[in-house]
Amino acid sequence: MRTKRVVGWVLRLALALVFLAAGASKLAGEASQVTLFADIGAGQWMRHLVGVCEVAGAVGLLVPRLHRAAAAGLALVMLGATLVNVVVLGYDPALTIGLFVAAVAVLWLTQPVSDRDPLVAADR
Repeated sequence: MRTKRVVGWVLRLALALVFLAAGASKLAGEASQVTLFADIGAGQWMRHLVGVCEVAGAVGLLVPRLHRAAAAGLALVMLGATLVNVVVLGYDPALTIGLFVAAVAVLWLTQPVSDRDPLVAADR
């Protein structure tokens, strides 16, 4: 069980770094992100919304009480990104699928077994 917990934390930290950087680039208005969201046709408000969700999810991954909700939210963001990549942009969805799988893996690795499980009690 200790290995599962360590892998879960390492994955949470790695995802937090990825989503913090991705969200920050959207919120900073990097030219590539502005162009990408213009190509999507959803407007720049969507870039801001996704950026806020990614940064909030990154922070949430590092908070024990919030990490499962954050992982679920980021998985949903990546599901939407995958659909947009395939249907709207015609891009290869490998990266967004990989991030989706990683977020779901956090959910699986950190699922509570029971309230008496010492790993659950340690996170509270």
